[in-house]
Amino acid sequence: MDLLSAAYGTTSDEDEGEPPSSTPIATALTSFGPPPVKRPRWEYQYQPYLPPPSSFPQPPLSKAAPPPPSPASGRYVSKRERALLAASRAPVDAASLLPPQTTAEIDSSVGSITDSNLRADILHSLRCQPKPGSSRSLPSKLSVSLKGHTKAINCIDWSPTHAHLLTSAGMDHTVHVWNVWDKGNTIARVLKHHTAAVKDVRWSPHSLSLLSGGLDCSVQLIDVVEGRVIKVFKEDQAVEVIKFNPSNPNLFLSGGSKGSLRLWDIRSGLVIKEFHKSLGTILDIEFSADGKQFISSTDTTRSNISENTIIVWDVLRQVPLSNQVYTEAFTCPCVRYHPHEASFVAQSNGNYIAIFSARSPFKLNKYMRFEGHGVWGFPIKCNFSRSGRELASGSSDGSIYFFDYKSGRPLLKIEAFKEACTDVVYHPVIPNVIASCSWTGEISIFE
Repeated sequence: MDLLSAAYGTTSDEDEGEPPSSTPIATALTSFGPPPVKRPRWEYQYQPYLPPPSSFPQPPLSKAAPPPPSPASGRYVSKRERALLAASRAPVDAASLLPPQTTAEIDSSVGSITDSNLRADILHSLRCQPKPGSSRSLPSKLSVSLKGHTKAINCIDWSPTHAHLLTSAGMDHTVHVWNVWDKGNTIARVLKHHTAAVKDVRWSPHSLSLLSGGLDCSVQLIDVVEGRVIKVFKEDQAVEVIKFNPSNPNLFLSGGSKGSLRLWDIRSGLVIKEFHKSLGTILDIEFSADGKQFISSTDTTRSNISENTIIVWDVLRQVPLSNQVYTEAFTCPCVRYHPHEASFVAQSNGNYIAIFSARSPFKLNKYMRFEGHGVWGFPIKCNFSRSGRELASGSSDGSIYFFDYKSGRPLLKIEAFKEACTDVVYHPVIPNVIASCSWTGEISIFE
């Protein structure tokens, strides 16, 4: 009986479990791969042969090898021979053999990305590059209205190298590139390389390329001129936010729905650092000017642990410097460092903006806050002016609010949209120009 048990007690290939569905993240720290998948024996016997990827393009049909001849009539044909014969005659779908698409889909009605057709006053301002703080006037007049998205816009970003270009990421699965002041077509590119909503998009600091992340669990680097996908960084989570490291444009940080924070190297396509703390969904991240620290904002509503709402991280050591920065029972959809002073602000769902010291122990200023606008229920963002004197914020009522940074005093309110204003971004060159976007898919530029 023991011999029979030893002979028939082993599990056959047909009883093997399914392979794991999740794909491990490519990382420079580990070199493991997924375990080899064992297939049933009948697959080894009867699976039709498919040419390897290196054989593209396929040879003409006239040069294809002829199928094996049919067995002579009257001769017994085994089941194995019949299966092989059927497999050899089965048609192969040519589309399944094509290499993956490497070019982002571009709408046919796009315009130009050059500055050859701009308004004369704008072109003069871009070339003169006035100093930050040279104009104390606030943006108040609607300059340009841009329409193209069919759903909510999550964020917008000005190009630092080609300041007439603006990009936007939408819930309609698209990334738009706008030639804002072009006298012809303001839509320069419509990129459809994501298969789900795009949550964040950032210009490369030194080139005409974009980095975008979305709910399709990928971050993609795009050549805007050619509309070509340069590289895809696959994640195991929906990507909520991405930021370039200001001290090294070859590095970027991503945060997602599972709470993972990863530092990627664009050149190798690998994760070089990962920051672990069992967090909720990452709402926003922000690097310090020297790139040695960053702030993360996390959704802690499910864990009821408010101490992890805002964390200041040390990039080199991969450890939190403080996780008790903000202990109130509100999430913060946006965090921003001041451009010149040792402080940062956090947009709170409590309908105010809190201010903190950027030096340890990162204390909250309990005596001043920026309030009067609405945040609750929307991912409302805020941003500093180039001089740092003003702080602008979107609002759930569709308006843009301007505050004096030193005193917290409200300076101006602009009624920009009928629905929530989700993001506001100052122009990188012209000091009195600000871009804003809405929950209904509109973009408005104010001067």
